[in-house]
Amino acid sequence: MPVSFSQLAEQYDVIVVGSGLGGLTTANRLAYCGHKVLLLEFHHRLGGLATWFKRRGHIFDVSLHGFPYGMLKTCKKYWNKAITDSIVQLKNIVFDNPQFSLRTTFDKEDFTRLLQGHFKIPGTTIDRFFSVVAGMNFYDDQTMTTRELFNDFFPGRSDVHRLLMEPITYANGSTLDDPAITYGIVFSNFMNKGVYTFEGGTDRLIGLMTAELEKNGVTICTNSKVEKIIIERGRVRGVEVLGKTIAAKAVVSNSGITNTINNLTDRQAYSDDFLEKADKIRVNTSSCQVYFGIKEMETIDDVGDLLFTSSAPEFDSEELLDKHSHSKTFSLYYPKTRPGQNRYTIVASMNSRFEDWAYLEETNYQQEKQLLIDRTLTDLERYLPGVKDKIDWMEAATPRTFNSYTLHTKGTSFGTKFEGLNVSRSIFKEVAGLFHVGSVGIIMSGWLGAINYGVIVSNDVDSFLRS
Repeated sequence: MPVSFSQLAEQYDVIVVGSGLGGLTTANRLAYCGHKVLLLEFHHRLGGLATWFKRRGHIFDVSLHGFPYGMLKTCKKYWNKAITDSIVQLKNIVFDNPQFSLRTTFDKEDFTRLLQGHFKIPGTTIDRFFSVVAGMNFYDDQTMTTRELFNDFFPGRSDVHRLLMEPITYANGSTLDDPAITYGIVFSNFMNKGVYTFEGGTDRLIGLMTAELEKNGVTICTNSKVEKIIIERGRVRGVEVLGKTIAAKAVVSNSGITNTINNLTDRQAYSDDFLEKADKIRVNTSSCQVYFGIKEMETIDDVGDLLFTSSAPEFDSEELLDKHSHSKTFSLYYPKTRPGQNRYTIVASMNSRFEDWAYLEETNYQQEKQLLIDRTLTDLERYLPGVKDKIDWMEAATPRTFNSYTLHTKGTSFGTKFEGLNVSRSIFKEVAGLFHVGSVGIIMSGWLGAINYGVIVSNDVDSFLRS
């Protein structure tokens, strides 16, 4: 259990600011290596966007939870068996839009079958495409866009572009005009063996992670907002939190990289060259979500695990971001998803712009949220006729909501664009003992990306502390 603020020591080897999956992993690995670790979290609950909330007997998972098969290997190696054993495949993924309607297991074998049989793409083209994206890595040419990649292999086939791109856009906010490598690396990970989720829900995952952190000796303190990371003479000295100074040899910020540089630290601590790069970082988009709880004793048909739905004529990154978008993804949580609970919940996810919601007057804001719920319910009725009469809770979250609970710059759900990764990776070269972990550069976003980045950063911090 988290300790009270009054119980904290005056000094730790390392302080981790924020408890997203990257922060949790970094803290866990460093404690496992024998360091004295303090984890400070602004919210009353750990997990960042990997979190949940309760309403009228329902447990709602926040955000769209699907990740690649690689999560099994990562959690087995860097967390524990209980977490690994709870990762299960989502085998019934539905696409429904004006260009095509189909079901898939979302793995290479099934996608090959669909591309050949449904979309009539030659097998040689499919094999070459998969080979190219599987071979992409961080050091490849960053000038080619995903749009150019698709046009090379599938010219004039907006339907194929939609099939290949739509799920990845929902997964990390990428667009057709982002570097192709940020698409290829993520897509090939999913194509390995499909899409997976955590059986038992996010609350169980974070509970298991918390137990592992405490077993390894991490001190956890929630409701503790860090006001400042203290830097003196080019190196970290600790943090200021709730009016108290806590010393540390190293600080790992799991706040956004832009928030870390501009709000948690003094910009004078960095070189002009570093700040020039930092000021060019583009924050990625945010999300809207609508949560539906089904009445106790009521059931819904199994219509799929993930439904990528749209009435837009073609895939359009801008349309997906529109406040009145006709595109959304439904995540359906059946009792099999949360064993032991005979309850059904549904979460609809939409990519969104912070600016469309941030400055609305309160009455207008609430009206727009209700309209969002109404539109989403109308779309849901297409797949579950009569579901409205089975619902006993409806609620919406917007970019303002995510900004409020996570403090992410502009409520971003996916961190930064690609250029954020280099700045994040080099911040410790500017300030000795200061490290950043979090969603940066699309590749390091999402559940698997954040955890893997936590492993990378923990190795950096461990080397620093031992030196």
